[in-house]
Amino acid sequence: MLVAKLIAQRQFHLTEESIENPGPGEVQVRVNAVGICGSDLHSYSEGAVGDTPCEYPMVLGHEPAGTLVKTGTGVTGWHPGDRAALEPALYCYHCEFCRSGHHNVCANIRFLSNPGTPGFFREFVNLPVANLLAIPPDLPLELATIVEPLAVAMHSMRFAAVQPGETVAVFGAGPIGLLTIACLKVAGAGRIWAIDPVPHRRQLAHHMGAHATLDPGQIDPARQILADTANRGVDCAIDCAAKENTTNAAIRAARNAGRVVLTGIHSAALVPFEVSPMRRKELAIFNVRRSNHEAHEALALLTAHMAWFAPLLTHTRPLHGIADAFTLTEHYADGVGKMVIV
Repeated sequence: MLVAKLIAQRQFHLTEESIENPGPGEVQVRVNAVGICGSDLHSYSEGAVGDTPCEYPMVLGHEPAGTLVKTGTGVTGWHPGDRAALEPALYCYHCEFCRSGHHNVCANIRFLSNPGTPGFFREFVNLPVANLLAIPPDLPLELATIVEPLAVAMHSMRFAAVQPGETVAVFGAGPIGLLTIACLKVAGAGRIWAIDPVPHRRQLAHHMGAHATLDPGQIDPARQILADTANRGVDCAIDCAAKENTTNAAIRAARNAGRVVLTGIHSAALVPFEVSPMRRKELAIFNVRRSNHEAHEALALLTAHMAWFAPLLTHTRPLHGIADAFTLTEHYADGVGKMVIV
């Protein structure tokens, strides 16, 4: 099978490898489509995700959908040709965090695309059958790659806890920010601001449900949001960008006793926080760690509103064109929203 390995910053190497038959309780899946995630871009351009350095060579990709090829012993209910969204996390199910329902912070988690655990930028993969989520026949496999990041956005809603009519600012209109806006619209947010420096991303934010968009290169977004809300601020500010100043802008934009949700991944291991306004406002600060079994809910939303989500998928590239795909995505070129490797 063809495998795309990241061998250094901004360097992919294509290689042919064999794959074993699936073991007991496993299935073998042809990987038909994989979305490029922001954390993939961190690995590609920075050589790390936060304080976790890359270990080369490594296989990225964790937003997959595919077609079942083989089943291992003990697998029932699945047959070759079945289509599925694929869950990239492998949990232990016996640590205290799994037993308390916090699987996303499992003490022994293995996440396909992390160092030492190959991801999905390859033609085939063996997975526990529990990691497959059947998709309906009318859902394109490329669109099914949205299930994983949409589940992350849905998980962030647990902390945002937005009530109908509340106001929200979303910093960053990349794929996670856009999916967050969609979730906020479903939650009944009264007004949504989207902040992003890239024009086509601001246009996509309007499509997904943002009421106003701001260019941080032209205006101080927190100051504008305060002006728009009679100096009150928004009920919730969500940082999906995790750039140099976005978290502090979210802190400044939030109202007294408001909520700030950090969904994006900062490049630096240490980030300065403006603690005085955070303290004076008595803000609640929440961190998001991937998702926690929201995939079924994400699939239901995606299936019910395919025409709404489809415009996010702007580009596809074959696996052998992965280098071009990452270059284009890194530079926000050609109006790219979501890039999918097919």
